[in-house]
Amino acid sequence: MELARGVQSVLSQRGVGLDVVIVGNGWEPVGLPEACKTVHLVENLGIPAGRNAGVEHVDGEFLFFLDDDAWLPDDDFLRQSAGYLREHDDVGMIQPRIEDPETHERPRRWIPRLRKGSPLHSSDVFSVIELALVLRRETFDATGGWPGSFFYAHEGIELAWRVWDCGKRVVYLGDLRAAHPIFDPSRHAEYFELNARNRVWLARRNLPWPVSWAYVTTWTLVQLIRWRNRPDQLKPWFAGWRRGWTENPWNREESRGKIRWSTVAAMARAGRPPVV
Repeated sequence: MELARGVQSVLSQRGVGLDVVIVGNGWEPVGLPEACKTVHLVENLGIPAGRNAGVEHVDGEFLFFLDDDAWLPDDDFLRQSAGYLREHDDVGMIQPRIEDPETHERPRRWIPRLRKGSPLHSSDVFSVIELALVLRRETFDATGGWPGSFFYAHEGIELAWRVWDCGKRVVYLGDLRAAHPIFDPSRHAEYFELNARNRVWLARRNLPWPVSWAYVTTWTLVQLIRWRNRPDQLKPWFAGWRRGWTENPWNREESRGKIRWSTVAAMARAGRPPVV
């Protein structure tokens, strides 16, 4: 069972104190190790809100988020992550290299930078693959947490932007690894709809004008070019695009302003202005 594998990989970590919680997002977590706390959400609130729901139930200097189908193949992963963050005060969040240890495949889509390069190469990044992340607890709290209203798709972009806005860097570490099975990246209509809605929401929630318009315009053009011969993908995408402008992008509990112009400038200087 994938969940059991992931939980055991965390409980097997050496050299760190653990406080583990498993969130059942629309399901009741039972039959799990006694060392784990559990949270039962009667309704599926979506992936970002589910992660947020677990945070208040754990203590510690650092937070580690692991999806239920991912695991840690190395038992010193958390010790190395904590050591890196203690040695680098300016780093707020780490994403490790993601690979399938059985096939040794490392899909380029799991490297969150424009110029992919080697998956072993470490660098600053401005988005993250959400399936395995380590953050400072104080940094996570300062960001306001995951964007709960997103439900699914692009929540790792907003969290990364917010970490940078807190004055901390987000780093992809190629010498740390987490594991995830390779899957078929084919998508369904709901994916395309939420993808588009959340692109618009990213701009509305986070970016000052006119950067917000530039961001939405750029991504609209990218999708038109990418899927110009795929009406089955463009139709739900534009349905989500319209929802992005007409629906409220904030939950009732959320109150966060735009990222600062100094953050936009820092991202631009690093080669990733928030327009692509």
